Amino acid sequence: MKITGLVPAAHSPFTESGALDLNGVTSQVAHYQRFGLKTAFICGSTGESHSLKAAERKAIAEAWMDETKGKGIDVIVHVGSNCVDDACELAAHAEKIGAKAFSALTPSYFKPANVDLLLALTAKIAAAAPSLPFYFYDIPALTGVNLPMDEYLEKANGKIPNLAGIKFTNPDLMQFQLARRACGGRFDLPFGNDEFFLAAYALGAKGAVGSTFNFAPNIYLRMMAAFDRGDHEAAREEQFRSVLLVKALAKRGYLGASKALLRELGCQVGYTRLPLGNPSAEVIKELLAELKAIGYFEWR
Repeated sequence: MKITGLVPAAHSPFTESGALDLNGVTSQVAHYQRFGLKTAFICGSTGESHSLKAAERKAIAEAWMDETKGKGIDVIVHVGSNCVDDACELAAHAEKIGAKAFSALTPSYFKPANVDLLLALTAKIAAAAPSLPFYFYDIPALTGVNLPMDEYLEKANGKIPNLAGIKFTNPDLMQFQLARRACGGRFDLPFGNDEFFLAAYALGAKGAVGSTFNFAPNIYLRMMAAFDRGDHEAAREEQFRSVLLVKALAKRGYLGASKALLRELGCQVGYTRLPLGNPSAEVIKELLAELKAIGYFEWR
């Protein structure tokens, strides 16, 4: 399996009181169709996976499979958990309902101390859904686990038969290059840091999984097209628009502000769940004013 193009990291929809609201899945699928997006990555970091019960994660995955049926949208299910057995259960469920692929980040409370332990736990999770492509989800900023991914791929090669690659949400572009070339370059490395995707694209990334693709995919499509035709200045300009967008959202609480923006755009993803917060009406007004000032509503 190879991930090409843009894959939005989907939000898990909650009511303002924090209850799961699966109607938000219907709204997101329609939103993705309007933008021509062909794959969704669900129940990951953007999907607040660690704030979900295992049963809720299964319900969300089933809702996505139901809503995308016959609509040309593939679903990649994130199953990572601090409990490895829960991750295995969620992986088996993803396989049962017909997901395209699955992914798992490492536990972040008790952490694997070395590549061998990371290999052991990911092998166990991958084996729970042997017919599906498996992507390890490397995101050191949130897990606190920062191990050499080239070494991981070299050791995992042949030991995890369904390993497709790594969802590389890691700003270390030296490590990205080493991992891309591991095992003769056989593994897929979709990139996960939207605000400098251009750098990874220039280094050979073919696809990306990101949260800003929910509300600004066109800037990245233009960026890639500009780079491909050799107009590097135009590509840099599109990437900088991503930077301005991320900055505006991050200073107001990134996920809460992102969901507020999507609501303004007519995509009813609801609100974030504790321990995350949601911006007040006044803060949302300030956010929209800043987005208007930077030209977001024209270039998005």
